[in-house]
Amino acid sequence: MSNVAENAASVVALWRYPVKSMMGEELNAAEVTEQGVLGDRPYALVDAETGKVVSAKEPRKWAKLFELRASFLEPPLSGERLPHVRITFPDGRSMTTAERGLDEALSDVVGRRVAFATAAPDKPSLEEYWPDIEGLTYRETVTDEAMPEGTFFDLGLVHVLTTATLDRLRELHPQGRYEVRRFRPNIVVASAGSAGFVENEWVDRTLAIGKEVRLRVTGPCPRCVMTTLPQGDLPKDPGILRTAAQHNDANVGVYASVEQDGAIRRGDSVRLL
Repeated sequence: MSNVAENAASVVALWRYPVKSMMGEELNAAEVTEQGVLGDRPYALVDAETGKVVSAKEPRKWAKLFELRASFLEPPLSGERLPHVRITFPDGRSMTTAERGLDEALSDVVGRRVAFATAAPDKPSLEEYWPDIEGLTYRETVTDEAMPEGTFFDLGLVHVLTTATLDRLRELHPQGRYEVRRFRPNIVVASAGSAGFVENEWVDRTLAIGKEVRLRVTGPCPRCVMTTLPQGDLPKDPGILRTAAQHNDANVGVYASVEQDGAIRRGDSVRLL
């Protein structure tokens, strides 16, 4: 799959995450706008003390985020105001973003005072913890990371991941459970006959997905401690990130910008232009 045009490549999974660092929604179809997948990370929590965006990249403060699940009450529609979100708590109860008392309920769960934010701060930033793993940019420290202005994204608008990369990581670390949800992509692509970290060869190229969508691959997706955290039945596993660091510069998948918007669906063809 060094050239996806040579193989039968297709979309096998679609995801969006209505609230940053919470569990998201798997989709059969989605709209892609110039701002990425419609409904992806439009909301986040903000630390009331520091004003920073809350992220599981600092799990010593925010690990509980992975026990919260966010889903839209109705499918979002392009050009219209986003619908409210339902947030499901670890004990099974839920609240919507239209209800009073949401900030207090969320603060109780995460253990710090937070506010639900529908718009990013002027200069959004977050704290990132770097575990002691060889190959990372930093080790055993916390850094302040700037985010794209006016958004709750880390770096890129759309995250694309191939099953070939997951298969390669499984070969390198067979004890690890390399499931898609660890990596929180928007689009998962499968291709017959592909092997290895194939997305590395896509940088500065365009992906044609289905009949309408065109994505420009802007660079690799550097991974962080979030990939190692427990979620659901997935255990904590530092080997997930260590393997990526040792064998692919800690990158898993790629980021992309949107050249042409439109609808995408599971099963859509994927071509490299």
